[in-house]
Amino acid sequence: MPHPKFIARLQAVEGLSEDERRQIAGLPSTLRQIADGEIVLRQGEAASRSVFVVSGFLYEARIVGDRSQILAFHVPGDMPCLHTLLVSPTDADLVGLGPTIVGYVGHSQLRQLLEGSIHLTRAFWRQTLIDAAISRQWIARLGAQTALPKVAHLICELAARLEIVGLLKDACFQMPMTQRHVADACGLSIVHVNRTIQELRHRRLIAWEGSEIELLQPDELRRLADFNSDYLS
Repeated sequence: MPHPKFIARLQAVEGLSEDERRQIAGLPSTLRQIADGEIVLRQGEAASRSVFVVSGFLYEARIVGDRSQILAFHVPGDMPCLHTLLVSPTDADLVGLGPTIVGYVGHSQLRQLLEGSIHLTRAFWRQTLIDAAISRQWIARLGAQTALPKVAHLICELAARLEIVGLLKDACFQMPMTQRHVADACGLSIVHVNRTIQELRHRRLIAWEGSEIELLQPDELRRLADFNSDYLS
């Protein structure tokens, strides 16, 4: 059955009844451990099942010119390739970020579930619309923001998304994201990212040790990033 965080994510997106939660929980699924850097789904691959994140993280990436561009990060509760139910093949690699557990649900089982419920179809559709809204935010900020607010916005977004599924504790979250990942997500060099993170630390806006990121002054960080979480819901 799909992991409770996936159901919690859908519950946050669109309130579900107890019966609807039972129907989703009853979907047959398989779990798999993913290593850091392992490709779950390759660009151009035709998918016959959708992936949901149980624990850990995934990201989508595509080679553009001579560098990798990260198009999205996916947190527990996300179903990053739900769109493959209707659109295939995939247009980017789906990659593990740190030790990760994913689940697979067959497209045929998903179609059967959604064909029997207009409301569940709306919930799943709304999740894809939120994914699209996140992508639009990334596109807009990639071209319009300077490095400092751009990196701050990425941190604020991840914190907000993890809070939805109960993984933000005392303004802290765990994520094995390196400066290379930030650079590839924000269109910056590693040197520029390093300077930017040092500036955020110097301003006492964040603490970042290993895989733990803490928002020391969340309101100030959100102001710097011009972050409004409305697009996430």
